[in-house]
Amino acid sequence: MPSDNSPALRSGLPAAALIGWILLSFTAALPGAWFMPGSWYFALNKPSWNPPGFLFGPVWSTLYTLMGIAAWLVWKRGGWSAQKRPLALFLVQLALNALWTPLFFGAHLMGPALAEMSLLWLAIAATIAAFLPVSRTAAALLVPYLLWVSFAAFLNFTLWRLNP
Repeated sequence: MPSDNSPALRSGLPAAALIGWILLSFTAALPGAWFMPGSWYFALNKPSWNPPGFLFGPVWSTLYTLMGIAAWLVWKRGGWSAQKRPLALFLVQLALNALWTPLFFGAHLMGPALAEMSLLWLAIAATIAAFLPVSRTAAALLVPYLLWVSFAAFLNFTLWRLNP
């Protein structure tokens, strides 16, 4: 494995690292295997603009891929030793992303899930701000994620209000 500052890393040769960052991003989806929407969710009152279920898989797959590419672009600029703060923020937002599913679908705690999603939103915004001076492209790749989480937070809020 090349060191953080090796010529191979700087030139972007290790495709395995890119794949690793993408796979790491997809780990946030793992709680969804244990905490699926189920009958509780399907019985909820939903707004007319609630997206159809089939849309979530492709949207999240795209977002996780973009997140992995973004983290890889930052990591390529000196590895962990040079990018501790931006990459640590990335990992924090990834953990918060993973936490929402058990709160909402597992415990049916819509209010706490909304509060947690607000923290996720802040963590994504902080990650974008930390990525920006390192790679404008990496920061831009996270913008669709922030927009989707903004929409998801509003949906979470609406579901919470419609289903006291």
